[in-house]
This record gives sequence, structure tokens and C-alpha cells, in this order.
Amino acid sequence: MIVPASLLSPEAFLSPLAIDEAIVRALDEDLGRAGDVTSIATIPEAAPARALMVAREEGVIAGLPLAIATFERLSPDIGIEAHLRDGATVAKGARVLTISGPARAVLSGERTALNFVGRLSGIATLTAKYVHRTAGTNTRICCTRKTTPGLRALEKYAVRCGGGFNHRFGLDDAILIKDNHIAVAGGITSVLQRARSVAGLLVKIEIEVDTIDQLREVLDTGLADVVLLDNMDIPTLTEAVKLASGRVVLEASGGVTLGSIAAIAATGVDYISSGTLTHSAPNFDAALDIEV
Repeated sequence: MIVPASLLSPEAFLSPLAIDEAIVRALDEDLGRAGDVTSIATIPEAAPARALMVAREEGVIAGLPLAIATFERLSPDIGIEAHLRDGATVAKGARVLTISGPARAVLSGERTALNFVGRLSGIATLTAKYVHRTAGTNTRICCTRKTTPGLRALEKYAVRCGGGFNHRFGLDDAILIKDNHIAVAGGITSVLQRARSVAGLLVKIEIEVDTIDQLREVLDTGLADVVLLDNMDIPTLTEAVKLASGRVVLEASGGVTLGSIAAIAATGVDYISSGTLTHSAPNFDAALDIEV
């Protein structure tokens, strides 16, 4: 399975291996042991079909490479015309894909393809709304590890399609010291000293703080690269930005909503992270209609 690079968002990378793994798992879940028994029972084997995938609402599209690969895995005779690429903004009623080929394959792949496009476009669309609210600032919006198990790479890709940025992908690509780590390790200074002593040359260290006093202690150590300002109100965030004065990267997190994100960005923090982008994004409404 080879997905044309022209269909992926120009702002994001998605591994072909991640696409292939997700499709195999999804089709196995849907087709089970006997396959699409409805299509087998009602559609002649040689019957052709032509279908159009359309957007039923405005938004940002993501997941087209997965939809295409889904149909192509079901039949080598499937032909697909993509009318746009991931990351594109679409209007209600816009054409997304035209699929033609064996009717059984088109019908069997319909729901899996729409599930991928609906889920990932929903994330991309919500992310774009958050990004829009921060226009005119230097703040970047990023996701978290609050993703659907097994779909993290896809969902983080969708965030990039919507104009957001990715936080760490897992526990293995950065050191993020949270309140429970601090409690077990015996305090901010001691936990930072330990982390710095074992961190690799290219490994960043981020630490979570809840108060200005904790931020001041972190800054005094000089051992952190990034500080996560957890659940701070606007006056406290403003004070934190002033105190840090560019010495560390600042990330605000906790309680971020579409209604609050503009004010948070206006404080001058470098990043705002929100699990809402992935764990609470509504499904994007797309449909597949057979052309008669």
C-alpha cells in the first residue's frame, strides 16, 4: 500500500506503517470471520459502483490517505479521485473523494473509510477553531497524550492538519516531570537534579508547577528547558511570563476552552496544550453516496 504524498497535509508527517496498521486493524474488526455478508448476499460479484464522498458540514479535512488505502486494500481494481488533500478547508456539500470499482469492495469499505475521515477531520476542525482564537499572538496550540488507544499517531497528525502542534508522542521522547514525580522524588530541586544527570544530550526536560513560588524555584535551578503552568488563572499566568522573562519555554495547560484560550494566549505563554483537541473533538459529518 502506497499513499501519494500529495494527499497528506504539507504541514505534517504520517508514517505509511501507521496507516497500514490502522487499516488492517479496522477492517479486521469490521469484516470479522465471514466478511461483508450483506454485500455478498445481495450484490453480484461483478457489479460495478461509483460513489462520492462529500462533506456535510464546514470544516478541515483529514484522513483521506486512510480512506483511500482502505478501499484499495479491499480490491486492486478500485479507482479513486481525490478532490482535495488533508488540511484543506471545506464547505458543506464539498466533494471529497470519488470512488469507482467493484461494488462489493466499495460498500464493504464505506464505514471504515468514513470512520477515519470523520474522526480525524473532527480533530482537525476543532484544532483549527482553537488556533483561530489565538490569531495575532505567538502562542502555539498543541495536543497531549489524551488520545484514543492505538490511534495516537493518526490523531496527532490530525492536530497538525488543523494548524496545531504536537506535544510529546509518548513517555520515551521527552522528560515531563509532573506533581506526582515531584512528590515521590522529594521536591523540585532534587527531581530536576536527578533528571538532568541522566537526560541525554537531545532530551528536553519539562516540569509542571502550580504556583509562582514553584516557578521561582525552578528558575533558580537553571535545570529545566520548559515549564508547564498548570491550571493558573490569567493574572498568575501574566506574572509567570514576566518572572520567566524568556529564560524557559512556558506552556499553559488545564481548563483550556474555546472561550478562555484567547485570554491565555494574550498573556504571552509560548504554548497552550489541551487534551480536548483529541479526547473531546466531535465527529465530522461526511457521507458516501452511490451515484446511480
